[in-house]
Amino acid sequence: MSKIAAIVGRPNVGKSTLFNRLTESRAAIVNEESGVTRDRHYGRVTWNGVDFSVVDTGGFVENSDDVFESEINRQVKLAISEADVILFMVDVETGIHELDKAVAGMLRKVQKKVITVVNKVDNNNRLLDAAEFYGLGLGEYFPVSSANGSGTGDLLDEIVKHLPDTPPEEGEEIPKVAVVGRPNVGKSSLANTLLGEERNIVTPVAGTTRDSIHSLYNKFNYRFLLIDTAGLRKKAKVDEDIEFYSILRSVRSIEESDICLLLIDATRGIEAQDLSILSIIQKNNKGVIILVNKWDLMEKDNNTTKQFETEIRSKTAPFTDYPILFISAITKQRVHKVLELIMEVYENRRRKIPTSRLNELMLGIISDTPPPSLKGKHIKIKYVTQLPGAYPAFAFFCNYPQYIKEPYKRFVENRLRENFPLSGSPVKIYFRKK
Repeated sequence: MSKIAAIVGRPNVGKSTLFNRLTESRAAIVNEESGVTRDRHYGRVTWNGVDFSVVDTGGFVENSDDVFESEINRQVKLAISEADVILFMVDVETGIHELDKAVAGMLRKVQKKVITVVNKVDNNNRLLDAAEFYGLGLGEYFPVSSANGSGTGDLLDEIVKHLPDTPPEEGEEIPKVAVVGRPNVGKSSLANTLLGEERNIVTPVAGTTRDSIHSLYNKFNYRFLLIDTAGLRKKAKVDEDIEFYSILRSVRSIEESDICLLLIDATRGIEAQDLSILSIIQKNNKGVIILVNKWDLMEKDNNTTKQFETEIRSKTAPFTDYPILFISAITKQRVHKVLELIMEVYENRRRKIPTSRLNELMLGIISDTPPPSLKGKHIKIKYVTQLPGAYPAFAFFCNYPQYIKEPYKRFVENRLRENFPLSGSPVKIYFRKK
């Protein structure tokens, strides 16, 4: 089950600096995978063996004084509804601001853990000044300096203490499939089309999580759990920042899944927000299938599909090895093919390649195109093996792993993908000292 901590507070208290500190600090807090764009709002943190997501509500408020209050109220409500732990950030330099009082008033009514974080506490005088924040009525506070990192270790200890325990997985292993994408792209329509009118084949699976519905799909010899957060808890009017809202919503579904069906609107093409969601899928090492929905609305000639596909892959490069399917959730065009692809990508993500086959093939390729030598050192790769885990990861043993750069890693990954069925699956490459 995913775990989320959200940072809330008025503008200019240092939310984004704290977000960057928690998600990119070098102090063993984070395992930032290379080659994946970092999203403005979302990051992964590992602390004392616990993984969780941090969501920054910074960049969320338009810079004009009169809308501050309503925007902050909205942003806090959104974080409260989606997060497990709320980090309420205030600024010791300015003391208690009217907006801080308004936010604290909302947070006092919340049934979740709220941690008050007093920022910019970088000397003893400020440590004394921080005591005034007891006046907000939210109990103990944590003095930190986002800029230099002091106090963040204690803060992380506190966050981890209040995250939900992950129950052990029970029952048979069947694929968990999340339908994700921007608002109004057709997620609910696709879920309804897949689950069909024969409602007797749908059995809600109890006890999964409080904000996504898991439906068991079981027909035509296909069996998987469909995670649908799309239609749940519809807001009366979603006038929140739409991009932020859908990314926050997608995070949970993605983290709970094995495979993600990323829906793109054919009438709009692949947009920045689609790429943000794809980036979260990649960071979480999930399988991915891109579904271009509303294809029935497009005017087409012989080249339309090809051009569309080329454009999508060029925007997601260097990761281009995934299936793309053109569908219509409403007319059910090619929806049956989605089922085949789910099973195919699920198998690819679980694929185990025999060590003898790996060495036979990859060592030949590597000896034909060895890594470029660096500082006069010739890199020799002697042995390769697949590491145990939920998705394909490979260790290449060599004499100077530190000299192997990203482009060569990509070259090796591409050769693996060409020679083994890994489409739609994440692949991780590690070079290790032999």
